[in-house]
Amino acid sequence: MSVSSFYVENFGCRATQADGAAIERQFRDRGLDRAGAPTRADYVVLNTCAVTAAAEQDARAAIRRIRRSNPDCKIVITGCYAQRAPGEVAALPGVSQVIGNSHKHTLAQIALSGKSETHIAQNRKFILASDLESGSAVARESTIDAPPNVSSSAYPAEQFETGRSEIFVSDIFAHTELLAAPVFDSANERTRPNLKIQDGCNNRCSFCIIPSLRGRSRSLPTNAVVREVNDLVFAGYREVVLSGINLGRWGRDLSGQALPGHRPPRFEDLLRLILAHTRAEKLRISSVEPMDWTESLIRLVAESGRIAKHAHLPMQSGSDRVLRRMHRKYRPWHYREKINKIHAAMPDAAIGADVMVGFPGETDAEFEETRGMIEDLPFTYLHVFTFSARPGTPAANMPDQVPVHISRERNRVLRELAAKKKLAFMRGFIGRELEAISLSTPYENASGEWTEALTDNYLKMRLPGKRRPNQWLMTRVLAVEDGTLVAVAGEPERAQQYRPGCESH
Repeated sequence: MSVSSFYVENFGCRATQADGAAIERQFRDRGLDRAGAPTRADYVVLNTCAVTAAAEQDARAAIRRIRRSNPDCKIVITGCYAQRAPGEVAALPGVSQVIGNSHKHTLAQIALSGKSETHIAQNRKFILASDLESGSAVARESTIDAPPNVSSSAYPAEQFETGRSEIFVSDIFAHTELLAAPVFDSANERTRPNLKIQDGCNNRCSFCIIPSLRGRSRSLPTNAVVREVNDLVFAGYREVVLSGINLGRWGRDLSGQALPGHRPPRFEDLLRLILAHTRAEKLRISSVEPMDWTESLIRLVAESGRIAKHAHLPMQSGSDRVLRRMHRKYRPWHYREKINKIHAAMPDAAIGADVMVGFPGETDAEFEETRGMIEDLPFTYLHVFTFSARPGTPAANMPDQVPVHISRERNRVLRELAAKKKLAFMRGFIGRELEAISLSTPYENASGEWTEALTDNYLKMRLPGKRRPNQWLMTRVLAVEDGTLVAVAGEPERAQQYRPGCESH
């Protein structure tokens, strides 16, 4: 008897990718093999995103593609789209099960439950989330004989017109589970694992659907984080990226791990513990909200040789009025202060931001405030997004929606400005030495054979010749070509022999 196989396809952010890695671990722990492609898998899991309408459209297209190419597989839909609109997803042809974020931690167990198609059709178990689709966090559990006959307006008929699909979704705020498994940056899984240590968000930004889909902020306990990092170090990885939905809020829910002074641990406390109790050569911090870049966090990142000189602070807008409509918790002058303090402490650091254009009511003058602020600040890159109305969010019903053509033009303006700032930053390193980690096996172009690398301060680099992945190198920058540093490197640096307790800033 052949062993069943699975395939997980992820959409969206690093947190979603981390969830996908944890789902893969669930299937492997149950003896299944990972298929090389969805066309060869018995179980295909689509781990979806709902941050934009386009993300949900991508998931629907993937369902159609997989149904055509592998009609015999079981298609399981999970993630944020499944949590937001389970009835809509379950009604799509080819979908076998819809398992929301609320039940993602037991996805493999549910998918492998062994129920026959006849059983599913005759005794469909629904954990209903109809109210979630209208913005409420109320859910009910029920076992219903098919075909159901529901008259209550609280349970729209579309929740049940799902063919043979099962829905497993409930109130996300009633769940405290956090999936944790490393995600790898490169296809060959040899470099820069990404470890999600926090999930959910207690903020209520008016444009964001994520809190209602991922629940309250919750943290991976300290000992679990240290164990995961040590496992990665022992496996040979030399840079670990720490990520989360609202990473800077890590620890605020861990009252049982209170530090002296009876306060819950903070993110910078965790960093110190990782430095002291693991041999991780390099930690990289993903996005942290501006109010969580404390003086002590900035000082720690600046002073430690084992933390990458890289700061990403979501900005969204440079207009005070727009930030207030967004329900963001800082003002433009707060944001400027944080960026300038980081830059003063780490002049060579990569500093990036998320910026949104086309938020409802954004005037030309308000956009100009954002553009001018970006021009003034020492950003080295930007992620520019166009506002996408999400059902159930306050912003979706705000008046004065910005026309699409205006939003697109504003997006273009900011992307061009970001490209100019990035190029100027990169050119400033010509002739200088930078530490970089090799990322992949060599490739060839018209100029010969090259190896990709990434600098400590988050710049892409090309090195001539063949180099093994996962090697820290001291490089000298020669030029900038096509948005990439061109450099030469010496011999790989020897792994630094850190011992527990060797660094405790």
